[in-house]
Amino acid sequence: MKISIITIVLAVVFCSACTQQTANKLEALDTKSSREVTIKSEVSGDSILHITHQKIWANGQIVAQKTDTVKTAKEITAWGESNPVSLVKTPIYVTVE
Repeated sequence: MKISIITIVLAVVFCSACTQQTANKLEALDTKSSREVTIKSEVSGDSILHITHQKIWANGQIVAQKTDTVKTAKEITAWGESNPVSLVKTPIYVTVE
């Protein structure tokens, strides 16, 4: 009986230690050599500007930077649909490769 209780306690302690993950806070990341990307959307009349700004850092210096803008309509009506879909609060999905 004592062995099974000790085994259960050890298993619980081991499992809880395995599930703990260290969080990488942004302040702790090395930014001397990195890629900084800012994504934002701005409403301009009946259009939305999807703006991506990138900075490439190497040894603490900016070596390249570029801003790209994609313009879309504020509302889109899909084929066969009667109600338009607003793109004002479109979620942003990011894929890092």
